Amino acid sequence: MRDPTAAGAPPSGFDRAAAGQLPEWARVRPERRAHIARVAALMEQWARALGLPDEERRRWRAAAWLHDALRDADPDELRDQVPPGCRSLPGPLLHGPAAAARLRAEGLRDEALLNAVGYHTLGHPALDAVGRALYLADFLEPGRTFLPVWRASLRARMPAAAPAVLRDVAAARLRHLLERGHPIRPETLAFWNALAAER
Repeated sequence: MRDPTAAGAPPSGFDRAAAGQLPEWARVRPERRAHIARVAALMEQWARALGLPDEERRRWRAAAWLHDALRDADPDELRDQVPPGCRSLPGPLLHGPAAAARLRAEGLRDEALLNAVGYHTLGHPALDAVGRALYLADFLEPGRTFLPVWRASLRARMPAAAPAVLRDVAAARLRHLLERGHPIRPETLAFWNALAAER
């Protein structure tokens, strides 16, 4: 997963997150940390229900603890840290790509996990199982107050009905953007098209 550059080097962001801790470079307020912990609990629950091996559960745990690690950082500081294709994102969406860029700079070469962290807010057709689970856990964690009964019903169907739940959540998020007249990012549209093609 990681290319350590020296024996005895301090734990990377991935290593800390895989152990259920925030990386040293995290910028989160207490409320955000509580959200991250709830996302991690869901990811752990689903990974166990799926019977995933220990190393894969470590990846799911790391993705959860990393996804919002920079959510409370100043967006103006993050904009220069993200890849050029992400610099036009609205400020609140920069934290995922910025965290992925930080992890890449630390030597993480797990592209699926980097995509999961980088695109957990937007969706992306390249998201694999960990990325799709993170996209869902971030939206469905029980601390979210919008439509709590609906969200609880979707959580109850996880992980057995993950593909159908994923389509329901992606469709709801698209409707939200359309109803408010927001532009739809190419990654988001391609994610939806990929999900629709899997039916």
